Amino acid sequence: MIARPTVPSAPAQARFKEAQGALAAADFPRAAEALRRALTLAPGFTVARQHYATVLLHHLGDPAGALVQITELLKTDPTNTAYLTFQAAAAGRRGDNNTALAGYRDIVALSPRDAGAWMRYGHALKTAGYFTEAIEAYRKSLSLAPSGEAWWSLADLKTLRFTASDIGAMRRLAQHGALPVREQAALHFALGKALEDTGDPVAAFLQYDLGNTLKRSLHKYDADEMTSSVDRAVRLFTPDFVASRAGQGSEAADPIFVLGLPRSGSTLVEQILASHSQIEGTMELPDMIRIAREAVRLSRDPLYPDGLKALSADNLRMLGERYIESTRIYRHSGKTYFIDKLPDNFIHAGLIHLILPRAKIIDIRRHPLACGLSVFKQNFAQGQIFSYSLTDIGRYYVDYVRLMTHIDTILPGRVHRVFYEQLVADPESETRRLLAHVGVPFEDSCMRFHDNPRAVRTASSEQVRRPIFRDGLESWKPYEPQLDRLKTALGATLDTYPSPFREPRREDG
Repeated sequence: MIARPTVPSAPAQARFKEAQGALAAADFPRAAEALRRALTLAPGFTVARQHYATVLLHHLGDPAGALVQITELLKTDPTNTAYLTFQAAAAGRRGDNNTALAGYRDIVALSPRDAGAWMRYGHALKTAGYFTEAIEAYRKSLSLAPSGEAWWSLADLKTLRFTASDIGAMRRLAQHGALPVREQAALHFALGKALEDTGDPVAAFLQYDLGNTLKRSLHKYDADEMTSSVDRAVRLFTPDFVASRAGQGSEAADPIFVLGLPRSGSTLVEQILASHSQIEGTMELPDMIRIAREAVRLSRDPLYPDGLKALSADNLRMLGERYIESTRIYRHSGKTYFIDKLPDNFIHAGLIHLILPRAKIIDIRRHPLACGLSVFKQNFAQGQIFSYSLTDIGRYYVDYVRLMTHIDTILPGRVHRVFYEQLVADPESETRRLLAHVGVPFEDSCMRFHDNPRAVRTASSEQVRRPIFRDGLESWKPYEPQLDRLKTALGATLDTYPSPFREPRREDG
C-alpha cells in the first residue's frame, strides 16, 4: 500500500520555515536539524523530506542518510522519476556504482524522451568505464534537446574528437541558442576542446576564455580570503604547537590522502595506488570538509583553523574517529587502506595530521603553467570557483605551494611529494617510492593501473584507463602567449619549480 503525504501541523511548518531561513544563510547543519524535527512532528511532510534529503546529500555529504529519506519518499510515489534520480545519485555518491547505473537505466526506460535523464545516464556510464555507451547516451540527449552541458559532457571524455559537423552544430547553438549562462559557458568550453583538437590554440583559448568569463559571473571568489586562510594556518602550525599535540588524535592508519590542485595528476596517483591488493580507491570524499566544520563548531571560533588550538586531546581523537566512521560507507572491499582523493584537502593538511597522525599524506604537483592552463580549460561541475580566472588560479597555486612548504618545514617527511613530470618520466621508480611511503610492497599490478576496472569519477576518468602517456607534459606551450596573467600571478613560484622534478627529501640522502 502506497503511503500518502499528510498535511503538516503548525509546529512542523514552523520548523520548516526555520530550515528555510537556515538554508538562506547557508547554515546547513541547523537546516538539517530543523528539517529532522519537522519530520518527527509530521512524518508525511513530503516537501520537508525532499529538502532534508537534498541537504544531507549535497551540503552535508551524507549519502547514506539521504538514501534513507529518499526511500521514504518513494513509498509515497514509487515511479516518481525525480525521486528515482535522486536515489541513483545518492547510490553513486556512496560508491555503489552498480546500483546507480541500474537506477539511471531504469529512469531512461521510464522517460525515454527526457534529455536530462539520458545525460545523467551518460555520466554514470562514463564513471563505470563504458565510454562507447556514454557517448551514445550523450548524443541521444543532444538529439532530444541540444544543450551546452551535453556537448561539454562529450568534450569532457577528453579523448573524443569532434567532427566538423559537431563543431558546426555547436557554433550554431552558440549563436542562436539563447542558452542560460551556465549552458552557454559549457558550450564555449566544449568548443574550446574541439578547436584545440584541430590545432588552433588561439581560437581554442578564446572559447575557453569566454566560458570562464561566463562561469565567473555566476560565482563570487575572493583570492584574498584564500591567502588569509593560508596565513592563519602558517601562524598556527608552529613546531611547538604540533609537538604539544604529539600522540593525540585517532590511532587509525588506513586513510591515504591524495591532495594538491585539480588537474595535477592526482587521479593517476589514485589509480596506481588503487591497483594494489591492499589499497581501496574510493572517490573525492567530502568528509574532511565536514570534519573541519565540526572542528569550528567545537572550538566556537569561526576563523579556521585558528580554533584548532582550543581543541582538547579528546576532541582531536573524536574528530579522527568520526572521519573513519563516516567514510566507512565508501569502503566495500575490506582492504587495509583506502584513498581520499579530494584535492582541496591540502588546506586541511594540518588538521589531518592532528586528528589522524598515522594517516598518509601524498601531495601531487604539476608544472604551474601546465596545471594552471588545464584547470582553466576544465568546466568544473561544482566547487573550484578559483578556476575561472588565470590570475586567481596563479594566486591559488602560490598559496597552495606556500602552505605545503610550511608543512614540510614543521613536519619534515610527513608529506610524500610526487611530481607529475617525474612520474611520467620514470613511473616504476616513482611508484616504488610511493608504495614504500604507504608501507606496502611493490606489486606489478600498480604498473598496469589502466587495466583496473574500478569506477572513476573525475575529469581524468578515461585518461587513466590508458597507459601513462607524455602528451600532456608540454600541452601548455602552444598557449604560452596567452598565459601572461597566469605567469604574473605565479611570480617566483613559477621560476623555482623544481628541476629535476623531485625535491630533495630526507629519504633521498
